[in-house]
Amino acid sequence: MRAFVIAMESEAAVVRPFLKDGDRLYVAGVGKVNAAAATQKAIDAGADEILNCGVAGGFDPAMKIADVFEIDRAVEYDFDLAQLNGTEVGVHNERTTPYFGLQTRGLFPARTLGSGDRFSDSQADLPVLARLGVTIRDMEGAAIAHVCEMNGVPCRILKCLSDVHGQGAMTDQYKANLSKALLSLAKAFPAWCGK
Repeated sequence: MRAFVIAMESEAAVVRPFLKDGDRLYVAGVGKVNAAAATQKAIDAGADEILNCGVAGGFDPAMKIADVFEIDRAVEYDFDLAQLNGTEVGVHNERTTPYFGLQTRGLFPARTLGSGDRFSDSQADLPVLARLGVTIRDMEGAAIAHVCEMNGVPCRILKCLSDVHGQGAMTDQYKANLSKALLSLAKAFPAWCGK
């Protein structure tokens, strides 16, 4: 059984028309805890593949609003044990890498996703994001990938840009471009989600 773990109802509306018999849709809500809880619930219900899609922010000046990307690895950039044990930001206990690997289909350019529990224009995150190679940021994807890795369940993520750093206030961009990004996501989704 495939399970789609989606943050917002507006993103779930993209998925619903393409659900096949046996697919399940979980509208988790925004944030890493909501995403992780919904992912585990889906796996406990028998999901053998988790898919996530939605809008996100870009951090590469060459990116454009409504560009679509597959995610090949994800990191929780706000997870920080550096003061406690000197590990790199993003590295969880008992791990040697901050990244959770994901499957891709090769249909769209692949990028590194950073997930954190804040929507922010703050410049303070930029050095960490750059060091981790993050070019796309959201609030759920890495948590979904984390739970999938813990359970040995494959995961795919597709993101469409609603805002791009350096092109104006990200909050304003998000509000102005959400509909455009969702439309672009809806056009890309059928090929990407195919079995």
